[in-house]
Amino acid sequence: MATVPAAAQVLAVLRHLAAQAEPVPAASISRDVGLPRSTTYHLLDTLAREGFVVHLPEARRWALGVSAFELASGYARQAPLQRLSRVPLATLVDRTGYNANLAVPHGREVIYVIEERAPGRAPLVSEVGVRLPAQLTASGRAVLALLPPAQVRALFPDRSAFVLRHDVGPSSLTALRTLLTEVRQRGYATEEGEVTPGLSSVAAAVLDHHGHPVAGVCVTFPGEAVGEVERAEIARHVTETARVLTRRVGGFTGP
Repeated sequence: MATVPAAAQVLAVLRHLAAQAEPVPAASISRDVGLPRSTTYHLLDTLAREGFVVHLPEARRWALGVSAFELASGYARQAPLQRLSRVPLATLVDRTGYNANLAVPHGREVIYVIEERAPGRAPLVSEVGVRLPAQLTASGRAVLALLPPAQVRALFPDRSAFVLRHDVGPSSLTALRTLLTEVRQRGYATEEGEVTPGLSSVAAAVLDHHGHPVAGVCVTFPGEAVGEVERAEIARHVTETARVLTRRVGGFTGP
């Protein structure tokens, strides 16, 4: 499918503004996005008329406008991530025979937004709406492992940031970094009784179009009842489901 140049340029400008911590001059937008200055100003003027950007004349800078906020609000209302994830998670439950869930990052925590329960399996602590410390959960670890090191350090600046549930799990940045290195090498995250004693979990991250982790897909099972062969099979299904969801949300699946 052919790309429409003007549409691609508009999206590039909006994505650039969305990634900034504060309003920026038009010249820096032109430079960073790789557009001629005249084109940048024409695009900004058009976007400003529609309310997607706003010009701050005193500062000579540009920022996202109210229409951009309305788009984000619409996304939140429609909950497309949850809608796109429901069927793949149900399929994951059918293939593994265990409960599965989807969690999204929120600071140092993850919030569970979907739970698909396998027939005959008891409910988990990770019900929809529950928040848990990211460094203790498999979903949180899958997400944290793909964040820039500086962002992980900002989230966990000292030992007070490490909340434990059963006196197990990483309690320092050094320990967390070691764990996240293992997650990256393995390709998925695990958790062994750190959320609920006796239960183990495997999770993999869902990525956006920049390759940034936006959610974690997880399966939880009785730790002692599942051997290494079955665990490997669960991990394979979990990582495949994460790849399916990444494609569904238009995310980066690699070269």
